[in-house]
Amino acid sequence: MVRDIPFAEINIGDKASMTKTVSEHDVYTFAGVSGDFNPVHIDAEFAKTTMFKERIAHGMLSAGFISAVLGTSLPGRNTIYLGQELAFKAPVKIGDTVTATVEAIEKIPEKSRIIFRTTVTNQDGTIVIDGKATVLKK
Repeated sequence: MVRDIPFAEINIGDKASMTKTVSEHDVYTFAGVSGDFNPVHIDAEFAKTTMFKERIAHGMLSAGFISAVLGTSLPGRNTIYLGQELAFKAPVKIGDTVTATVEAIEKIPEKSRIIFRTTVTNQDGTIVIDGKATVLKK
């Protein structure tokens, strides 16, 4: 169900999140859609030679979960994603269960904008992505 929370009803500190286990299918599908066939994502033998020692998911695949939360939960329908700052803190491995969380940290009423802290954590609670998003919400 897609929510639609009006700008006036969003308060600083409001949070929403979603959890997803990243599958091999997700990684291959994202590679096909994005065109990013970096072997660290799709070639197990190559990935063994990297600092990660195994295949990892695309950083932008995990960042996409932030977009899902903003567009479906908080603020939800009719949200326009204006900008995102991201810092990739740790890899997401195939089979990891990640949780994307958004938290309202600032409202700019005269522009109908909301700033959210955006994080993605893995099943161990490690922050894998940290950042801020700016959205327009009427």
